[in-house]
Amino acid sequence: MKSAKTPCIGICSTTSFGDPVCRGCKRYLFEVINWNAYGQFEKFAVLKRLEKLEVQILESKLLIVDEERLREGMRKLGLSFDESLSPLCWVHNLLAKCHQQIPKLADVGLIAMPEFAELSVSAISKLVDEELLILSAAHNDRYNNYPASSPS
Repeated sequence: MKSAKTPCIGICSTTSFGDPVCRGCKRYLFEVINWNAYGQFEKFAVLKRLEKLEVQILESKLLIVDEERLREGMRKLGLSFDESLSPLCWVHNLLAKCHQQIPKLADVGLIAMPEFAELSVSAISKLVDEELLILSAAHNDRYNNYPASSPS
């Protein structure tokens, strides 16, 4: 199994503000705290859970029409991408880190689904991030037996 990289994006609300789910990477508090102690299997399980949630949200909003253009756009913007994850996870990373640098989705091989076509790239990025945080918090509440947590 390939070494799992941290999904951390450098803004941790779990350690800074005590959030039960990180507003940045969407890991649960205990996953952030224990990440360095996790073996590859545990890290892979976290990454796969995040992948499923990201794909669920992104596939309803965006379509990758040119994967090579997506790769090129990410390289130009200095973003790495994990080949073992869905390209929609790359899109999430791209939107989270560089949405203000992308004038048009087509520039990076994407199109918006009709109901989101009128939104700016920044608005789509914000919507995706909000929905992902809500879904992650719901999963945390449901599967980790914590009292209801609401994203701030």
